[in-house]
Amino acid sequence: MKRDQVNTMFSRLAAANPSPKTELDYTNPFTLLVAVVLSAQATDVGVNKATKKLFSLADTPTAMLALGEDRVRELIKTIGLFRNKAKNVIALSRQLIDEHDGEVPNSREALEKLPGVGRKTASVMLNEAFGQPTIAVDTHVFRLANRTGLAPAKTPLAVEKKLEKVVPKHYARGAHHWLILHGRYVCLARKPKCAECVIQDVCRYDAKSCDPQAG
Repeated sequence: MKRDQVNTMFSRLAAANPSPKTELDYTNPFTLLVAVVLSAQATDVGVNKATKKLFSLADTPTAMLALGEDRVRELIKTIGLFRNKAKNVIALSRQLIDEHDGEVPNSREALEKLPGVGRKTASVMLNEAFGQPTIAVDTHVFRLANRTGLAPAKTPLAVEKKLEKVVPKHYARGAHHWLILHGRYVCLARKPKCAECVIQDVCRYDAKSCDPQAG
């Protein structure tokens, strides 16, 4: 995708959604961290249903430890991989207290040392909680980067590195959210809604001749 097309793409996405943000419910950096950890292989809607009660009982690492792994597991049992996630939530809470005075660190290195936190989760935290222009590459971002021709690559990390180069700096902070939301609601995996897409004329998707009613 050419530079002017990239600018067109993000200017339209920005016009449609000037203040993009995560759809996960949270009240502070700690609850955001827990929500993102829980969201792996789960939907934001499903996570929000589980965390409504969880966060009303524990919205700090200390309160989460006091709640205990058994209770956390019970509260998040509707989410995939809930047993392992409960262990990670308790373990990261303990580590935050022991190593960071109960605060969520704002560096990638420190975040990725926390149980259950990988590169994608760290990128989400740096962007959403700390305002850094990181781009977390989930399945939606990976699909859009390749399908549109924005940043085609074979691995999430390679896509991320390409996006860092091609996304205009003034769009970098919101790019993560715009791509995720566009992939979640318009550029669907199986039946992309090309007729509703605001960037279809700059997209390189081969099947744009899909049924206008598709999706």
